[in-house]
Amino acid sequence: MKTSSDSLLDAVSERGAHDAADLLEKVSGEDAAKVLQQLNPMVAQQVMAEMEEEPRTAAMNFVPLHKARQWAKNREYPEDSVGWLMEAPVAVFKPEATARDTIEEVRKLAKKAFITYGYITDDKDRLLGLLVMRDLMLAAPDAKLADIMISDPFTLDPEMELTDAMKVVVNKHYPVYPICDKGGVLLGLVRGQTLFEARAIEISAQVGSMVGVEREERLSTPFLRSLRFRHPWLQINLVTCFVAAAVVGVFQGTLDRMVLLAVFLPVLAGQSGNTGCQALAVALRGMTLGDLKAGEERKLVIKEGLLGLFNGMLVGVSAGVGMWVYARMNHNPSAFVLACVVWLAMTASCVVSGLSGALIPLTLRKFGADPATASSIFLTTATDVISMGTFLGLATLLVP
Repeated sequence: MKTSSDSLLDAVSERGAHDAADLLEKVSGEDAAKVLQQLNPMVAQQVMAEMEEEPRTAAMNFVPLHKARQWAKNREYPEDSVGWLMEAPVAVFKPEATARDTIEEVRKLAKKAFITYGYITDDKDRLLGLLVMRDLMLAAPDAKLADIMISDPFTLDPEMELTDAMKVVVNKHYPVYPICDKGGVLLGLVRGQTLFEARAIEISAQVGSMVGVEREERLSTPFLRSLRFRHPWLQINLVTCFVAAAVVGVFQGTLDRMVLLAVFLPVLAGQSGNTGCQALAVALRGMTLGDLKAGEERKLVIKEGLLGLFNGMLVGVSAGVGMWVYARMNHNPSAFVLACVVWLAMTASCVVSGLSGALIPLTLRKFGADPATASSIFLTTATDVISMGTFLGLATLLVP
C-alpha cells in the first residue's frame, strides 16, 4: 500500500520541473526534502531551481549536510554537464587502511547509503584507486587497501557534456563512475542509470520542442499552461502558412485554367516535406549523439541532396503516372506534359527539401540557436514554398 510520501513522489515525477516545484512548495519542508532526495539528481536540481527561496530553504534544512553541499557544488556546472548529476561519494578510504577496518566501516555506511564501490584517495583527496566490494571481502584481514584497489580507474570530468559522456561510457558498462577534476581530485560520482536517464530526458524533450511543445510538458501539465506555451507556436506557424498561400496566389491564373493542378498540390507538399523531415532527423541525431564531426557538414549536405534527387526521381515516376491517369480521366489533352511537370517538380522539390533538412539545423547551430526548436518551422515553410512554387511555375511555362 502506497504511503502519502510515495504518492507525492509519483505526483512530482509525473510533472515538469515548474509544476513539480509548485507542488512541493505546498507541502512541508520535510516532505519536500524526502521527495527531492529520491528524484533523479538532474530532475531534483531542476525542480529546486524553480522553487521559491523560502520553501527551498525549508526543504534543504531536512537534507543531509553532505548531500546539500553536493547539490550546491553541482549548480556551479552547466545543466547539460556531468557535474550537474554528481552525488557525494560515501565510501572514501585511505590506502593504508586494512581490509578488516574497511569492512567494518562499510557495514556502518551501508545502513545510510547504497554502496557499490569504495574510493581510495590520498591526503589531498586525489583518487588513487577503486575498491570492488568482492575484492575487499576476499582479501586477507590485514591486507592494505593499496594492495587490493584497482589503480588508475576510469573517471569522468565534471565539465564534460552529457553527449560526450554517453559516448565514452557506451562500452564501459559500470554501475557507477567517479568524477574527478583535471588535478585528479575526487569530486563526486554519477550512477550509470542516472546518466542514461538524463540523456533520455534530453532526447525526449528535443522531440517535443520541434513542434512547439514545452520541454517540461507532461501528461499532467495543467491545461492553461499547455495552452499558453503551445499557442504562440501555432500563431507563428500560421504566418508561414500564409507565405505558402501567397505563392499559390501568384499562380491563380494557372489554377483557374487547370483546376486539376490543385489536386496534386498536397501531394507535392507532403512528399517534399517528408523528405526534408528525414534529412532533418538524421542531422539532429548526428548533432545529438556527437556523430557529426567538424568538417563533415559538407558530406552530410551532399548526401542528403543526392538522396533527395534519387528519391524524388523514383517517387516522381509514381506521381507522374498518377497525374497522367487523372488527366486522361478528365479528358485533358496535355496529360503527358502534366505528368512530366509532376515528375520534374517532385524531383526538384525533394532535392531542395533534402538540402534544407541538412542545412537549416547546421545554420541555426552556427548562429547559436537551438536546431531542434527552430528547424521544423523553417523547414515546413521552405518545403511548402519550393514544392508548390516549382509545380505551378513549371505548369505555367510548359503546359499549353
